[in-house]
Formats: sequence, C-alpha cells, structure tokens
Amino acid sequence: MPSFDVVSKTDITEVDNALNGVKREAQQRFDLKGTRCAIERTDSTLTITADDDLLLRQMHDLLRNYLARRKVDSSALEFKTPENATGGSLRQTVIIRQGIDGDLARKITKAIKTTKIKVQISIQGAELRVTGKKRDDLQDTIAFIKDMKIEQPLQYINFRE
Repeated sequence: MPSFDVVSKTDITEVDNALNGVKREAQQRFDLKGTRCAIERTDSTLTITADDDLLLRQMHDLLRNYLARRKVDSSALEFKTPENATGGSLRQTVIIRQGIDGDLARKITKAIKTTKIKVQISIQGAELRVTGKKRDDLQDTIAFIKDMKIEQPLQYINFRE
C-alpha cells in the first residue's frame, strides 16, 4: 500500500550557520556597533537581546534574511513577546518549531476526512502517516494539505509504493 509521512523538521545546523552570519554582521554593521545586540541558541530556542525596539526589529530582519539565504523557512520560528532585561535592554525568546503538535495533527486529520479522499491517517508522535490504495489519492492529499495554508512548514517524506 502506498504511503508517505508528513513531518515538520527544521535543520538546526543551517540555523546555526545563519546565526553565525547574523552575529558576524551585527559586529560589523555601523548602526549595531557598540550595542548589546546578540543572538544565542540553546536546544530549540533562540534568545535575542537588543538595546531597544528598533534594534530588536533589525535583529529580526537580519535573522530572517540569513535564514532565507540558508533555505530555512522563517515560519518555523515562533516569536514570543519581548521582555525587559538588565540595563534597560530587551530580551526575546524565539522557539524553533520541530514536529507537528497534537492540535495541528488533529486539525489536518479532520480536514482530510471531510474531503472524502480514500486515505487513512495515523498520528505517530510528531508526524502523520498517510496510507491509501492509489498513488493519485496520496498526491491529492498532499495538494489538499498544501492548500490548507498552515503556518508551520511541512515536508512530505518517505513516499513509498
């Protein structure tokens, strides 16, 4: 039976490469020199530190720019609200989304079942397994999921006959 998996994975090494580029540019740019603008990663969270709101937005732009250069979808980032840090600066936590959470998996499953496409969907941890009798049904399912306009980037892997 043909099947495929729907996953949401972000390449952490590419994120690290983008962060290195952001750090390098933050040290060299004239408007960011001498400020406390920094970005650091621990596991799947980023911490952005900046002196004020304008510099924080510039760090966001740099981050998105370098992620795009490394072909990482910036919609995988979930920006939390900025909070005050020491010395009047701002700190913001950014979560790198990995995997499909349960609510999104149920939403996708429910939407596909309403289309009457003859496929079976099973939630397997942080990914979905879609199986069907015909390859065309699986391709229709992929097209339908893409049309759902989900904010989180999804990949379709392990397409098997």
